[in-house]
Amino acid sequence: MVDLETRTPVQPDPGNRRAALWAAVVAIPVAVVVGVVFFLAVRPGPAANPDATPSTPVAVPSTPVRMAAPQLDARAAQVCLAVTSQLPNAVRDLPARKVSAGLEQNAAYGEPPLTVACGVAQPQMCPTTGTGPAGCVPLTADLLIMDRVCWYGRSGAGGAVFTTMDREVAVQVTVPAGLQNPAQWANEFSDTVVETVKSRTEGVPSGCGP
Repeated sequence: MVDLETRTPVQPDPGNRRAALWAAVVAIPVAVVVGVVFFLAVRPGPAANPDATPSTPVAVPSTPVRMAAPQLDARAAQVCLAVTSQLPNAVRDLPARKVSAGLEQNAAYGEPPLTVACGVAQPQMCPTTGTGPAGCVPLTADLLIMDRVCWYGRSGAGGAVFTTMDREVAVQVTVPAGLQNPAQWANEFSDTVVETVKSRTEGVPSGCGP
């Protein structure tokens, strides 16, 4: 005969149960907060944008750009004054600069300077292929018609020089070697030339025609 010990069931303490519930309620938010803080602490920062480089303005000297100012006749002086008065204060990101002489016929922008000279000697076409006076434009030269202006361009050690071929007063733009697509820089002044300088009625090279 086996005696079975009869035990009285232990009744849970209501006070202990409420304490456990409150501990659980408090523990869950604390765990959440700790998890959020840990996530913020270990997550990587925003990736740097390689294309977002700060733009640094190019330092432009305060000294005037040295430019020649040949004597102009009355008509050329009038036309050149109209040209320079209509030039912009900046060309793309190149700010205007002072010039050493001929403010009414010269202008400059940026460093190294891009220059505009009005009233320069009118380019002449060479009479025959391969011969002609010094500085004449070869008959085989490519003339650029940009925004209704005919330009003759030639390259040199310091850059490219573009001179109008179809205007009563010649305008010349010198683009320094550091600027890409020099013809497009010269073309920045085509509208001003059209608005202020009349077309030539005689001696216009055939390459300037339509």
